[in-house]
Amino acid sequence: MHWQDAPAFYADLQGRDAMSALALRFTCLTGGRTSEVLEMRWPEIDFKARLWTCPAVRMKGGIEHRVPLTDEMLAIVEPLQAMASDYVFEGQKRNRPLSNMAMLMLLRRMGVESVTVHGFRSTFRDWASEVANAPREVAEMSLSHKVGSDVERAYARSDLLERRRLLMDRWSGFVNGETGKVVKIGR
Repeated sequence: MHWQDAPAFYADLQGRDAMSALALRFTCLTGGRTSEVLEMRWPEIDFKARLWTCPAVRMKGGIEHRVPLTDEMLAIVEPLQAMASDYVFEGQKRNRPLSNMAMLMLLRRMGVESVTVHGFRSTFRDWASEVANAPREVAEMSLSHKVGSDVERAYARSDLLERRRLLMDRWSGFVNGETGKVVKIGR
């Protein structure tokens, strides 16, 4: 999906209350991969620190990934605590995650063709470059991509969490239709 189309799509998604719609909203906002989001468990979320820590075992690169949580992201997951499930996005069976096809099937029911759930990562990345003018390393780390050579990574020990927090706040505002919010992300 082109980044310009994301706010209208998200507005449509907000009008749906199915678990798959909530999971897709969260996925769009976080830039997470399908399995990372659907297999998310409550102990991974630190509400006070506004942080989701996806364990290395579920990450494609095998490295723990911290995701800063925005107001909009928290508004999606906080009410789900009342379900008292092992998984944040519970599926049809008690204490089991939502199916890995649930979000894709929702897209199809919405009539959104030629778009995949994983493609929202690209939507975010294009927006981060074209609109937010985010430094490459901040945008790439937001998607849990490796940045730089082995030597560069050996010296770069920070995950740039606070800079990524600013970027994710701005992305969340854009997708949610908020305009005029200027946040400096650069150096």
